[in-house]
Amino acid sequence: MFSPRRLESMPDLKKTHRLIKTPQFSSRYLADYMAATEFGKRNILTASKYQAIARVVQHDEATQTISKFFRSENPTIEHLTVAAKKLRDRMADLDFDRDLFDHNADYLDRFAKVVHLVELPTDADILAPGQSPKIEIGGVKVGTDLQFRLRRITKTNKIKIGAAVFRYSKGKALKPEIGAWQSAFLLAYLRETALEVGAEPEAKLCLTLDMYSGQAYPAPTGSVSRYKNMQAACVAISERWDNIKPPANAIL
Repeated sequence: MFSPRRLESMPDLKKTHRLIKTPQFSSRYLADYMAATEFGKRNILTASKYQAIARVVQHDEATQTISKFFRSENPTIEHLTVAAKKLRDRMADLDFDRDLFDHNADYLDRFAKVVHLVELPTDADILAPGQSPKIEIGGVKVGTDLQFRLRRITKTNKIKIGAAVFRYSKGKALKPEIGAWQSAFLLAYLRETALEVGAEPEAKLCLTLDMYSGQAYPAPTGSVSRYKNMQAACVAISERWDNIKPPANAIL
């Protein structure tokens, strides 16, 4: 039976993966998992339990810039294109940093081309994201990265809230089914965390924004059932976590 190589027996080798002992992953992975094939689900679980140590390009600067763009009083496309140019002009000592800056610039430039297509609720205020605590679902800790929150007051003075997450993949649009799963999670997440007393999460205010296409996916009809399916999936994931095998040639 295959087993991962261990550093103590092979001191000249460097670790390639980090073992995550307790079941946990991001809401992004959970949405991907719910829409994936069985083969895709196995890959997601393997990547979640055995995280690659190699540096991975993140889009933190792009997402922070776009989050501020949505929350500003008079946003213009120039805010995005100027930020992209500054990233491209930024000096980099390492090849990885050069790639990091350029990938973030690509993200901003792409979104600048589709921002006019984004449809957000017109009756809601856009607020800073605030804290995003992890929640436990069926024995699995799930974290999410909110980019901004939404809040509106109805004619009967009820407070309705929501939030948005960004998804971006260079060269391709987000699959609608993945967007539906992630927004359904958001609706339940806001209900579970109850960060604002007396406020009620609203489906149309829980959005997954595809930054490649400009499409906004609100929590769909049947989100409650979808969340129950996520709970069942997480229970199954928790039960099988210890038996998930590492990727081939992994060094732990």
